[in-house]
Amino acid sequence: MRRRQTHMSPEAQDALLQALQRLRAELKATAEFPAHVLEAAEDAKAALRLPDKDATHLPLFTIDPPTSKDLDQAMYLERRPGGGYRVHYAIADVAAFVKPGGPLDAEAHDRIETLYFPDLKVPLHPPSLSEGPASLLPNQIVPALLWQHDLDADGNVTDSTVSRARVRSQAKLDYRRVQQDIEAGTAEEPVALLREIGKLREALEAARGGVSVNLPDQEVTLEDGSFRLGYAAALPVEGWNEQISLMTGMAAARIMLDSGTGILRTQKEQDDQEVIRRVQDIAKLLGIDWKPGVPYAALANSLDPADRKHMAFLSEATAMLLKAEYTTFRDHHIPKYTLHAAIAAPYTSCTAPLRRLIDRYAGELCVAACAGQAPPNWVLDALRCLPCDMARGKGKAADRRAVDLVEAAVLKDRLNEVFDGTVINTDAEDGKPKEGTVHLADPAVMGRITSGTDLVLGASVHAKLTRADPLFSGKHKILFNTV
Repeated sequence: MRRRQTHMSPEAQDALLQALQRLRAELKATAEFPAHVLEAAEDAKAALRLPDKDATHLPLFTIDPPTSKDLDQAMYLERRPGGGYRVHYAIADVAAFVKPGGPLDAEAHDRIETLYFPDLKVPLHPPSLSEGPASLLPNQIVPALLWQHDLDADGNVTDSTVSRARVRSQAKLDYRRVQQDIEAGTAEEPVALLREIGKLREALEAARGGVSVNLPDQEVTLEDGSFRLGYAAALPVEGWNEQISLMTGMAAARIMLDSGTGILRTQKEQDDQEVIRRVQDIAKLLGIDWKPGVPYAALANSLDPADRKHMAFLSEATAMLLKAEYTTFRDHHIPKYTLHAAIAAPYTSCTAPLRRLIDRYAGELCVAACAGQAPPNWVLDALRCLPCDMARGKGKAADRRAVDLVEAAVLKDRLNEVFDGTVINTDAEDGKPKEGTVHLADPAVMGRITSGTDLVLGASVHAKLTRADPLFSGKHKILFNTV
C-alpha cells in the first residue's frame, strides 16, 4: 500500500506547530544529528571513492515530489531491438558513505527509517549526505547500485542484474508534470515508456493476485480560524513509478533466494476465519459488494480509494488481513514461507536506502550474488538482528498519529456535535464490546467510540463528539459516545 501522506498549508502548520512538536517528542524523533555523526558524514564525503564502472552516459532521470532532495532512485527506459524493454534503475549507494560499525551506521540503526510529519521529516541519514553526494540529484556524478532489467513485450522480467557504477542523473522530474506531459503526448520516449511498462506490470500484478492500494493524501488548510480537510487522489504515474520499484524488489528477492542468503519482506494472509468474516461484514455494512469466491486482492483492486467508504474499508481491511515482517536466511536454509501476500510473489525492500535501513543490506547481498562473490561479513553479521531492528521503526506510528492529530484538529471546534456514523469495528474479541471504531459520513474520518450498551458491527449510530484534541498525549485524540 502506498504511504498515505498529509500535506498542510503554511497557516495550518503554524497553528499546529505545538501539537506536532509534542508528537515528535513523544516518539523521541529529532531531526538534529549529534556532532560526531555530522563529523563522520563530512569524513565520508572526503573519503568517497567512486566505482570503476562508468555509466554516466545513461540519461537517467528521477521522478519525485518537487521539493524532495533525498532521491533514492533514477531510471532510464528504452525499447529493446526485436521487442520488449530494458529498464536501467539506479539506487543510491549509501554503503559507499556509511562505514560498518561507524557513527553513521550506529545512528542509522538507532533511527531505522525516515519519519514523515505534515510539516517536516526526520531523516535516517544526515542531510549533508542524503540530500547531497549520496542523493541522485541531477548533474552530479555519484555512486549507485545500477540495476538492469530486461522485459519481454508483455512486461515479464526475463533477466535482472545489479552492479556498482558511477552515474549522473540528467533531470529531476515531478509527478504532476510527468503526468501532464504523458497525457499530452509531449513526454520524451524514455519518460512516456513509464506508462507503457507501468500498465503492463499492473496487469501482471492483477493476474498473479497482487494488491495495489493507493490511498489519497490528506490536505489540510486553515480557513477563517477553522481547519478544513480535503483529499487528493494519487496520480497514475505514481503507481507506474511504484511498479518499477516493486519489480526491482521482486528481482532482488529472486536473486537472494537463488544465492541462498538474503532478506525478504514476507506477508501472510490472515487465516483466522473470524477475522475474515469481520472484514467481510465491514465491506457489506459500508455498501461494498464482496461476492462469494472473490479474493480480497481482486476486490481491493476494484475499489476506488477516492470514494470515502472504499477508503475506510481499505484502511481497515488491509491492516486486519495482511501482516508483514522481515525474514532473513543464509547458507541455503530457505524459510518455508517466502511470499509477500499483497505482492503475490517473493519480495524485498531494496530501493530506498536513503530512507530505510534494511535496503542498504539487501542491495549489498544482490551486488555480491550477481558478482558471484560471498556477501560482506558486516552484512552477514547483521542478518540475524535486522528483523528486530526494523520492528523498532516508528514510521507507521508516526503516520498513524499524524493522521489522528490532523483529524482531531479538523473536529476540535465541533465538540458535543452529533454525527451520523457506522460502527466498522468493535473490541468484543478483547473483552470490550462497548468500545470500537466509528466511520463518519461527513467529514470522512474514523474515531474511537464508546457506548452504554454493546456495539453492533455495522450499526448506524449517532456519535457525539466528546474529545478532539490535537495536543492530547494519550492513545485516542478523537473520542465519541453514542447517543
